[in-house]
Amino acid sequence: MTHKTVFITGAAAGIGRATALAFARKGFTVGGYDIDEVGLKTLADEIDGLGTEAIVGHLDVTDADEMAQRVGEFVRAAGDRLDVMINNAGILRAGRFEEMDIAGHHKEIDINAKGVVNGLYAAFPHLRTTPNAVVVNLASASAIYGQAELANYSATKFFVRGITEALDLEWERHGIRVIAMWPLFVQTGMLDNVKTGTTESLGIRLTAQDIADAIVAATEPSKLRRAIHQVHFPVGAQTKVLAAGSHFSPGWLTRLINKRLAHS
Repeated sequence: MTHKTVFITGAAAGIGRATALAFARKGFTVGGYDIDEVGLKTLADEIDGLGTEAIVGHLDVTDADEMAQRVGEFVRAAGDRLDVMINNAGILRAGRFEEMDIAGHHKEIDINAKGVVNGLYAAFPHLRTTPNAVVVNLASASAIYGQAELANYSATKFFVRGITEALDLEWERHGIRVIAMWPLFVQTGMLDNVKTGTTESLGIRLTAQDIADAIVAATEPSKLRRAIHQVHFPVGAQTKVLAAGSHFSPGWLTRLINKRLAHS
């Protein structure tokens, strides 16, 4: 029997790892890729313990050639299908924009934006030949309005938002859904030692498992969500309130709210 398959970038820890395990529990063949090969080994062992197949390997998402190679290898090993492609890999740097080094800003863009482009480009030929394929891009509540002390990170998530919307339109003719997950702050290693005005105002309430569960649910939408063709999936009560509010409040009010949340 051919199992459904999922390819996940940044799978060794945090949201990526929790998501890999969530799909493994549903019987998917899981492709977990990361630069952290030690973390991948323990992930593979854990998935094997669930009685599901894991295919793991090194991947630097900023390297387009390696991305194409790894996606191709996984698809061939997993029965020539790619049901779900999850562009999860990302980094977050916090602080005043001008006080952080330019090389760090560029690295954040390379991983968070260019890495998603590389993943989308490499996955497309395989998604197109798999019925009802889905792409999941990890966006963020910081794509609702530009975030002070997270300016560059926030900008990369606006990029993710834009490319998700555009490709959902373009790729619909190929039967491919393209969606984005919108969590607020998540309790993972990415937020270790991160302290901003917004984290102090809103706290860090979501877990990696919360996001993983939301991703699985989003790839299997209800009839209503299919009918309205939902593209963006806010995760957590706070994000849902902020996202809903941004649709109805005037620009000046949205700016004021974000200014106060950031203590700017």
